Amino acid sequence: MDEQLSPEIGQWYRQLDKGGVFRVTAYDEPTHTIEIQTFDGDVDEIDEDAWSALRLERAGEPEDWTGPLDGIELDDLAADTEMTAADWAEPLQPFQPREETWQEGDPEDTDADEPE
Repeated sequence: MDEQLSPEIGQWYRQLDKGGVFRVTAYDEPTHTIEIQTFDGDVDEIDEDAWSALRLERAGEPEDWTGPLDGIELDDLAADTEMTAADWAEPLQPFQPREETWQEGDPEDTDADEPE
C-alpha cells in the first residue's frame, strides 16, 4: 500500500496514476483546502479528502521551469542588461534633473500662439 504524503508548501508531487506534476502553493486552514499549481501553470485547489485519495510521490523541482510560460523562447530569458553582480551592490545614483520638453522655449512666446 502507498504511503500517504502530507501536503508541504513548496514541495513538488507526481501523481502516480496520471503522471502529472504539481507543487503545493498554500494551505487554507479555515476551509481545509490545499492550493496547487501544475507544471503548466494551472492553479487549482483540492480538499483534504481528495488529497488523501490521490496516489502521490514526492518529485524534484522540474529542470525546465518555463512550463507555466506559454510559448517563450529560451533566448528571451537572457538578461537585457550589461550589469554585473558588483553593480547590484553599488548604492543607487540620483537621476540628474532635466527639463521636460513641454517646458522648453521662451515663456514670453506663449502669447504668440493665441489668436488676436
